[in-house]
Amino acid sequence: MPLEIKILDYGDIELESSFLVLGRDCGRTRRVLTLGFLILGGKYPVVVDTGYRSNQIMETLGMRGLQYHEHMIENQLARHGVRMGDVRFVCHTHLHIDHAGKDDLFPMNTTVVLNRRELEYSVSGLMHPQYPAPDIKHLIDRLHTKSALRFLDLEITGPIELMPGVYCDAANAHTEGSMNIIVETADGIATICGDVIYDFNDQIVTPFNEIHDWEPRTTGNHGTTKRAEKAAIKKLLSNSRYLLPVHDRPAKIEGGNVVGRLHDQVPGPVVQSLPQRNWFPA
Repeated sequence: MPLEIKILDYGDIELESSFLVLGRDCGRTRRVLTLGFLILGGKYPVVVDTGYRSNQIMETLGMRGLQYHEHMIENQLARHGVRMGDVRFVCHTHLHIDHAGKDDLFPMNTTVVLNRRELEYSVSGLMHPQYPAPDIKHLIDRLHTKSALRFLDLEITGPIELMPGVYCDAANAHTEGSMNIIVETADGIATICGDVIYDFNDQIVTPFNEIHDWEPRTTGNHGTTKRAEKAAIKKLLSNSRYLLPVHDRPAKIEGGNVVGRLHDQVPGPVVQSLPQRNWFPA
């Protein structure tokens, strides 16, 4: 059975607009999705990112969580006939507050997979308080439990195959230890890219305040250099047929362009088509 990715809806977040896209609408509030991903079609289900712990914990960042009963991870998985205990791996693009908040709901024989550098970075204080104590302390419990945690060293090894058709690779952007999860689908490479991209329209389709050719806009929230952030986005656009960030709907990519948007699965129907750029005037 070909691998496919189902979109999990963990609820929304209201936050300041320039956090998402550098310099955009400073002081204004935006509402964004918080998505997770369920990889099906392999030997066992794999989940990527688990959302935020509670609406209350988002207040520690001055944000508003909008998570309700239907957004609970067990209910989202149940929509696809999957129980928490069925999941073999939980992979993390990174460990920020809205990505690793429900790991403690999975049994300890579900292995959490992350880039070792990300756990190190989470306790460095460099992006505190985006790494909340309950989430990180649970991972330390897993650290001391046999097979409950799997470390990758992607900066040294390069891409690692997690199971046939699913690879983890260093993102080299957003946080020092972020990783992308690459899935070989029947329609090409789909890359789950965490928070390297927040907003396709204002970062890539019509990059906010950028005047150079094919120059993406960075997010307003990152712990690496602007050069690294831009390079990471360009690499994603060059190497993927589909891109799946956590805070925007998936996009279909052709020739480095966003040509369509998808809704709740990849591969799946394109629900919005975007015109190709016309570089040569008639």
